[in-house]
Amino acid sequence: MSESASLVPAQAERVSRPLAGTEPVLSISDLSIVYRTPAGDARAVDNVSLDLNAGEVVGLVGESGSGKSTLAYGATRLLRAPALITGGAVRYHGRRMQAPVDILELSTDQLSSLRWREIAIVFQSAMNALNPVLSVRDQMTDVIRAHLRLPRHEATEKAGTLLDLVGIPRSRLRSYPHELSGGMRQRVMIAMALATDPEVVIMDEPTTALDVVVQREILGQILELKDTLGFAILFITHDLSLLLELADRIAVMYAGQLMEVATSAEIQREPAHPYTKRLLRSFPSLRGPRKDLTGIPGTPPDLLSPPPGCPFHDRCTEATDACTRIDVRLDRVASSADPAHLTACPFVLPDLADLADSAERPGSAEPAPVSSRAGTGGLPAAAVVTSQPSNQELKP
Repeated sequence: MSESASLVPAQAERVSRPLAGTEPVLSISDLSIVYRTPAGDARAVDNVSLDLNAGEVVGLVGESGSGKSTLAYGATRLLRAPALITGGAVRYHGRRMQAPVDILELSTDQLSSLRWREIAIVFQSAMNALNPVLSVRDQMTDVIRAHLRLPRHEATEKAGTLLDLVGIPRSRLRSYPHELSGGMRQRVMIAMALATDPEVVIMDEPTTALDVVVQREILGQILELKDTLGFAILFITHDLSLLLELADRIAVMYAGQLMEVATSAEIQREPAHPYTKRLLRSFPSLRGPRKDLTGIPGTPPDLLSPPPGCPFHDRCTEATDACTRIDVRLDRVASSADPAHLTACPFVLPDLADLADSAERPGSAEPAPVSSRAGTGGLPAAAVVTSQPSNQELKP
């Protein structure tokens, strides 16, 4: 990449852009990341592609160890050894950019210009993310002065304005982290992330260890700030029920690979991958008859020697021998009304039980009549799988 295409802000006012029909503000393409160990390479992220549009909230969900944080930190080049990016591209094109850039090709100086100014991060566990020996004012003004080059008094005034935005009194600028509650520390982290008016904010489990009341307040505040300031959010969590209310689209990740990508409404109404279905069944419904919650038996695979085919087949109740021979990649679910609904499972489709269960979940949209769906006799049509072996070859 030439220096002329580096991070030079374009002279333009903020404009709102639609979610569809524009180039993604952040586009991750075939990103692969390994952790190099004496026993071999652990494939933490395996050919993952994911787009984030301007003003959009994309949720990234999966069990602990599925590669969610590694994907986000790898995309911003925040990983340290023994992590190693082995392939792919991460393309960023914000409103202040004259031209798109590949983050994986940037120099150290260019990365410093991009981080926080264009892409900010709310790190996991606000209890430990703040420096315990610096006041809130010192930590916030350090970010502001480093990227906006403001005089100290202007940086302090901006820090106070940011605290106003997240509902914290300005007097708390003099406080140290140990003098704040968990919810206040989390709000300070969010304020710091917004200090330089970024285009993308990555939130890595920002409500971990907070009680449900404070969690609800902070999530509502995040959405309000997103609508006011116009940034896009990549929200990482292991709580799928939270994303059903928060996210525009949801990407389900397992063993370093994407299993399903769809709008939150589609995920709730017509989950197409067995792993997504099991995640949905792991939290209670607010309405309807009582049900026994079912976990997912077994454990994720060893990433040093992942199994052939689908990585979930050892834990999947619907798996067959054919699942060990498929080439795992996302393809369109033909039974879905959304052409962007993708699944990595070519065999299992949304079924009537899932459609019935979706009506009992909070915020569920009314499912379309089964007879109106693609297929014969009112049943879902088979998923379109053009890049994998034919279904005849892999017939379960």
